[in-house]
Amino acid sequence: MQARGTPRLRRIQTISLALLVTAGVVNYVDRATLAVANPLIRQDMGLSLADMGVLLSAFLWAYAFSQLPAGALADRLGARLTLTVGLACWSLGQMLGGIVTSFGEFIGARVVLGIGEAPHFPTCARVSRDWFNIRQRGTATGIWNCASSLGTFVALPLLTFLMVSFGWRAMFVTMGCAGLLLAATVFLVFRNPREVALDEAERAFLSEGDAPDAAARVTWADWRRLFAFRTTWGMIIGYFGCIYMTWLYTAWLPSYLEIERHFTLSKTGIVGSIPFAFGVVGGVIGGRVVDMLIRRGVDPIRSRKIPMATSLVATAGFTAVAALTPSDAVAIACISASLFLVYLCSSSAWAMASVAAPAHCTASIGSMQNFGGYIGGALAPLVTGYIVQGTGHFSVAFLVGAAVALVAAAGYWTLIQEPIPAATAGGRALGGLRAAE
Repeated sequence: MQARGTPRLRRIQTISLALLVTAGVVNYVDRATLAVANPLIRQDMGLSLADMGVLLSAFLWAYAFSQLPAGALADRLGARLTLTVGLACWSLGQMLGGIVTSFGEFIGARVVLGIGEAPHFPTCARVSRDWFNIRQRGTATGIWNCASSLGTFVALPLLTFLMVSFGWRAMFVTMGCAGLLLAATVFLVFRNPREVALDEAERAFLSEGDAPDAAARVTWADWRRLFAFRTTWGMIIGYFGCIYMTWLYTAWLPSYLEIERHFTLSKTGIVGSIPFAFGVVGGVIGGRVVDMLIRRGVDPIRSRKIPMATSLVATAGFTAVAALTPSDAVAIACISASLFLVYLCSSSAWAMASVAAPAHCTASIGSMQNFGGYIGGALAPLVTGYIVQGTGHFSVAFLVGAAVALVAAAGYWTLIQEPIPAATAGGRALGGLRAAE
């Protein structure tokens, strides 16, 4: 068996990753449209800052609570249909944001955006498991996961150009149309493994290391039993901290630079993008680290758990230094290191989804992980805002974030021990909660 698979497999892998990265970038650019157009939207629609807070959180809560059914849907319908429908749904939500006439309609558009985006990353985890050998999945995950930081990095200049040139409503509609075109491309180009006439060697290459008795489609019982294992809860708790830290910086970094560090608006636009460039690098390297550990004989679970836990511990340290240092340069360097490590952790966490549960439950457990993450993501802007309003400074909010990262790292290290076994022929878990102890 070839170490990298056949030329046909490598071609499919390249096309799949290109589609996932492109869709991921569009995903994060679409999320940023409201933040970029914030002042103009408030002026045109007569909305308050509190109203804008509701609009921002409407997406996050809809996204978080849509994770649980989205993962099961991806496992049941397959990646091709789920990616297409998700892209089309969130693109329609994006277009609706450009034609709304009231606050209530805008909330509805943001909810549609959140529901549509929810299946994307769990489905990407499914693609990693479907189309990559177990020794390739970390790198593949790192590549598509870096789209989140890359999308944030390119969103500000791209969306500002569209908004200044054509207006904020046209910016929303333009991005929605681009997403619909991409949805059609995904449906026409991407294929699930069962839709390709793979030979025996190719199937053996892709399924190496997976349970041989995994069911073809996830059932309600399969989905529900995942909650009986400590590994699932470790992934949920750990990713809560990872995404809490991500959104602490994503939501508040510009305000932190302007309020705490007294940067001008133009300087903030330049300096504020630097940490997210480090995030892109961290996302790719995270996947490489996982595969490197696998090649050195580390078992699949520990090859993910080690970088996940250690990166969050280091993130806590750098965030604490950023909170306490009087130096602007040191603070930016520490924030850049923090985002590098947070995205390294995120890539490792999504790589964990491809080995932590039976193959037919990959997107399901990935969505459970992302549910926990985006509860943290929804809370981070809210908690930080209250702390800054009460204290007048960001230092306490950063220290709270550091503490959250440490608790999350402990959850990863203590709760994730073994992969979740496949159910027996009778459908019962092998040892239930004890099987992951």
